[in-house]
Amino acid sequence: MERFVIEGGKALEGTVRPSGSKNEALPVLAACLLTNEPVILKNVPDIADVRVMLEVLATLGTEVERLAPDTWRLTTPEVTTATLDATLCTRIRASILFAGPMLGRVGRVELPPPGGDVIGRRRVDTHFMGLEALGARFEAGDRYVLVADSLEGTEIFLDEQSVTATENIVMAAAAARGTTTILNAASEPHVQGLCRMLVSMGAEIGGIGTNTLRVTGARRLHGTTHRIGPDYLEIGSFIGLAAVTQSDITITDVRPDELRMILHTFERLGVRPELGESTIRIAPGQALKVRRDLHGAIPRIDDAPWPQFPTDLMSIVITVATQCDGTVLFFEKMFEGRMFFTDSLIAMGASIILCDPHRIVVVGPSQLYGTQLESPDVRAGMALLIAGLAAKGTSTIYNIRQIDRGYERIDEKLRALGASIRRETA
Repeated sequence: MERFVIEGGKALEGTVRPSGSKNEALPVLAACLLTNEPVILKNVPDIADVRVMLEVLATLGTEVERLAPDTWRLTTPEVTTATLDATLCTRIRASILFAGPMLGRVGRVELPPPGGDVIGRRRVDTHFMGLEALGARFEAGDRYVLVADSLEGTEIFLDEQSVTATENIVMAAAAARGTTTILNAASEPHVQGLCRMLVSMGAEIGGIGTNTLRVTGARRLHGTTHRIGPDYLEIGSFIGLAAVTQSDITITDVRPDELRMILHTFERLGVRPELGESTIRIAPGQALKVRRDLHGAIPRIDDAPWPQFPTDLMSIVITVATQCDGTVLFFEKMFEGRMFFTDSLIAMGASIILCDPHRIVVVGPSQLYGTQLESPDVRAGMALLIAGLAAKGTSTIYNIRQIDRGYERIDEKLRALGASIRRETA
């Protein structure tokens, strides 16, 4: 086990480049199973979840070759087993993403319930309803068993805009006969990235970036080269970091179109980034102040499916709000366990009222003080790391494997900006 030891209260300065998107890397890795030809993936983040996905692929018969620090060639001449390794799969939520491509390639898959962050109930019903509509049969017990004699295109209405369910169904539909129309589909940038990769492999997909996808399966999907996009959630994390530490940070390799609601939400807290063609600069000396709604009403910040504010950044903006002048209500609609990390912020000196599992009120600004912390999940762990860098004194964060699951060499990136952070054996 490892921990981070942070000396806070120091302004940072410099330029940082985000890694490839974690949430795009995981489904495109699974999609490599859809062809027996080589697939080359570029800009792959070197994070714990990716390493587990590569291990799972190797157990299924994939030849895994690293061509460069962020580039992998994956070739699956044949799938050697339909049973996924239970120990590996319980370490990541993304193990569920193997269902669609395994059905598309060999017509069968057995996998355990997925692991990952403990932030509340995370349904898999939508996955199975969609795959069943394509022709799969499934049994749900201590393992999930899915079998399909053939996959046939059809019309599918998703009962929720689930990102991973959309990805699973798109991958299966890319290998199905005929055309599949997916209504109420998720449309996040990482879903779009997966769709573009499948198109380059031979599938036809219309409506990319919308909530209606029309997928015409290919008789045979072929190999391709695909570059994963920058992680907009990491970009949002660095914006929050710069704001609370009053730092001068420039972020490169950004796609402004993917940041509209994120930037709008930060602006409601007084954070005004300078946006370039492919860069964002957060200048120091900004007066962080909550922008009230009309007639002085206390504003509400909530999350929702794309293109609304992403749930994965809720922990980050809550941390920023502790340093803002004013009062703001946060409404986490998607997960009933997301807000519980705020106990740690309160222990550091933040003024936060937990109204219920989904809503909190933050009153700022509050002076934060270093203390001992534990990372409960990927995004909350990053939020606590940011809080530690803004706090007076020393903070120690345990269970940092959670942070490593989603952020590539985050301590090295922060030290390059001037942060006092070290990784120790706990």
